[in-house]
Amino acid sequence: MLEWMVIFLIIALIAGALGFSGIAGAATGIVRILFVVFLILFVISLIQRIL
Repeated sequence: MLEWMVIFLIIALIAGALGFSGIAGAATGIVRILFVVFLILFVISLIQRIL
């Protein structure tokens, strides 16, 4: 999941640099969603490790 987040972040950065605002916006939205999901799964795994 972390790899997909990095891939879409790179796509968003490249698209933003080249001026493709629609693609950059969509890729940025996907990166945000994947980041939140990754963060939630990370917190859950930390809680399970403690318990």
